Amino acid sequence: MDGKSDVYRLAQRRDDALYWSLRRHCAVSPSQLASVLVALGTVSLGVAGFFWTQGAVLVMPFALLEVLALGTAFLIHARHATDGESVILRDGRLVVECESAGVVQRCEFDRERVRLHPSGRQVLIEVRAGAQAIRIGRHLRSDLRPVLLHELRRALREA
Repeated sequence: MDGKSDVYRLAQRRDDALYWSLRRHCAVSPSQLASVLVALGTVSLGVAGFFWTQGAVLVMPFALLEVLALGTAFLIHARHATDGESVILRDGRLVVECESAGVVQRCEFDRERVRLHPSGRQVLIEVRAGAQAIRIGRHLRSDLRPVLLHELRRALREA
């Protein structure tokens, strides 16, 4: 590899492209979380079933409500577990893809026209060319966003 790849902390070089993958850090995968949900639901319904057989019939509806709330929280979490952004610089084009809840927004920019600016309260990075703009860095730690901005600017100059 050439010396250029050593200056990028967040980027990876693939074929003739620079690639930044900005993904949400999930300590627990959706399948692991589903296993925990099933275990919690089983225990909760088991305890409620025991008290229901002892005559406390109102425990079961509340246990069912609890399991329903846990299931809803799981679905919300799982829907956003794969959220992320990817930035690819190849052949004079900067391609940005942002995925949120399964919906992918893709913007393609000519390298010569791209302008990068810190933007918003969260200090996201705005990638702009003419009227087309997209904000990235949502899934990156705030202390790494300036590093990403520096790397993107450098890569756009060197490409």
